[in-house]
Amino acid sequence: MTNLEEYYNKFNEEKRLGTRHGKVEFTTSMKYIHDYLKDDKSKTILDVGAGTGRYSVALANEGYDVSAVELVKHNLGVLKAKGSTVKSYQGNATNLKRFRDESFDLTLVFGPMYHLHEFNDKVKALSEAKRVTKKGGIIIVAYCMNDFSVITYAFKEKNILRCMEEGMLTEDYHVKPYSNELYDLMRIEDIDKVNAEVGLRREKIVAADGAANYLRPVLNALTEEEFADFIDYHLATCERMDMMGASGHTIDILRK
Repeated sequence: MTNLEEYYNKFNEEKRLGTRHGKVEFTTSMKYIHDYLKDDKSKTILDVGAGTGRYSVALANEGYDVSAVELVKHNLGVLKAKGSTVKSYQGNATNLKRFRDESFDLTLVFGPMYHLHEFNDKVKALSEAKRVTKKGGIIIVAYCMNDFSVITYAFKEKNILRCMEEGMLTEDYHVKPYSNELYDLMRIEDIDKVNAEVGLRREKIVAADGAANYLRPVLNALTEEEFADFIDYHLATCERMDMMGASGHTIDILRK
């Protein structure tokens, strides 16, 4: 069993996306997914790195034709146990050979880029997503962002001295590859390099959770009405580039 499998056997992604800060990310991602689906139920969707099916099952329940690929057997078992119409398979984001070229209108890559440390592996994953997506189709890719980790882990949790002593950060505070054995952390310029190598055009990039992860106790203390206002604020600002780098997650929306 790999470290990644051990991690996801214990980590409850369903619970995370059900928290208030997780709801910000989920609500934002679903908004942009729906923007590009345009309620056209004839469109086909591939969810690569589907986890326990938080997105794929929700979209299948709306009537879309959804296929899902997940590496971790535990997650795949949870997804299948939900009894949805999602066609689910075990597989690797860097090799989607079971799917023909240009099979899907919309491809989601919401987990793999978190865990692929090597540039070439990211390129392989995005290239495979591009291959199976129809010409003119949309690919939405999620990333964990560098500076959120530096602000929270290094400073807020008071690990900065150890980070510097162990050489985990560059002089300009970029987290070095493999400093975190599970997660790889990106800046906008890193994402741009992957896109350029694969030859994909960006429609827009979105701060999926913005300030939400920094405000967890604050969000939990809000009334439902106040929280709804926070969601409105976030959706009104999440495409602004000055909100992007310190977001916990971004979603990069690409056109083939």
